[in-house]
Amino acid sequence: YSYHEPFIERCKQGDTPALFGPSQKLLMFALTSGTTGSSKYIPVTARSMTAYRRGWNIWIAGCVADHRETYVRRLLQVSNPMAGQATEGGYPCGSISTELARRQKRIVQHFYATPPEVAGIADTCARYYVTVRFALMADLGTIVTANPSTLLILGQTIEKHAPFLIRDIHDGRIDESIELPTNLRSRLVRRLKPDRRRSRQLERLLGERGRLTPKDCWDPAVLAHWTGGTVGLYLPQVRREYGDRPVRDIGLLASEGRMSIPLRDDTPAGPLDIQSNFYEFVPSEEIDSDVVQGDAPTLPDGLTILRADELRKGCEYFILLTNQAGLYRYHIGDVIRVTDHVGSAPVIEFLSRGAHTSSLTGEKLTEHQVVTAVSSVLHDAGLDVATFTVTPVWAEPPYYQLSL
Repeated sequence: YSYHEPFIERCKQGDTPALFGPSQKLLMFALTSGTTGSSKYIPVTARSMTAYRRGWNIWIAGCVADHRETYVRRLLQVSNPMAGQATEGGYPCGSISTELARRQKRIVQHFYATPPEVAGIADTCARYYVTVRFALMADLGTIVTANPSTLLILGQTIEKHAPFLIRDIHDGRIDESIELPTNLRSRLVRRLKPDRRRSRQLERLLGERGRLTPKDCWDPAVLAHWTGGTVGLYLPQVRREYGDRPVRDIGLLASEGRMSIPLRDDTPAGPLDIQSNFYEFVPSEEIDSDVVQGDAPTLPDGLTILRADELRKGCEYFILLTNQAGLYRYHIGDVIRVTDHVGSAPVIEFLSRGAHTSSLTGEKLTEHQVVTAVSSVLHDAGLDVATFTVTPVWAEPPYYQLSL
């Protein structure tokens, strides 16, 4: 990003020829989540948005083909809101997924469980409340979100606010304690009607069980979220709250673009999205996080650069991405492993962020190795833990201390 940043800054101010020719239309800037630092501004063009949509369409087609029960049922998609800000050149900033949903055809938007305005609610608690308020009225066939922790927050929202949600459904309103702009509240309430039958059903379940859980309220055919890397630790909690549903990984995707399209349940692996971007790969052992800092403008010389058809099954690589939005040989920073091939295209799974490596005495312990080891021990011990810390301790010999 450091290499591209000066050109991106010029584009933010309206000087689009800094990165693009006259045929490219700059739509917005996607803000990264800032997992390894401050948020980055990723250009999104009409062409890159089309490529992003194409990948999602392939994913959706595969998911619906395998889960026919999702057909003509509602979709609950939970994503980050647009930031509500614009660059000096007037370009909006925020979530590419939210913007993509907003640009869907009206017939497609009809199947969303929540109106597009809900994603724009700035207050997190209010946004989750309103999301659940609408979703409790819908026959959900699919629930899609990036991080499975979001599914747990939806469950916590239902449990915490169950009496208020039941009353809202009965009256056809949104509780006045939920802070919303007046105009937005009016638009949202106009979409709601009293449903006394549904409110009585939920009230009966609450009385019988003492709490409401997502599996009490919804019967989705499939859940869709990331399952690789550290987020796989959430799966036991998700199953407890939502039941033993099929899970379809949404693939390796970021603000910079989609990189894989999982086509089977219960695996983070999917074929490389070869239609959307151009990819090059570097063996993971050749890029040392101690050498390549986050603000380094380029990678070291002499790296082995491989095309997608040159990757070997079982090996781990960093991805260099060239997309349709001005990023050239862009170091995403993700480590992937090749699990198979479809023709000459590799099937890849996300392992970890490459920067998440520790080395006290040259051991180069990766995040993925820690997660795999701890997950195995927790499984054998029958424990359900989603959060833990591994701390290096300098001693004779040095070791890592696991804290649950």
